[in-house]
Amino acid sequence: MFGFGKGAKVQKLEKQYRKLIDESYALSHSNRSASDLKAAEAEQLISKILELKAQES
Repeated sequence: MFGFGKGAKVQKLEKQYRKLIDESYALSHSNRSASDLKAAEAEQLISKILELKAQES
């Protein structure tokens, strides 16, 4: 078909990425190690997002 599934998946992952970044920022004021873990999760997601975007084009 037209690949709507991948686009929706990318949008979902981007939303999850933004949530993790926001949580990481909030935690950075009180718990640096937890903040670093959230940031690492976000980095893994951005890798998946870039991979999916590369497959779309």
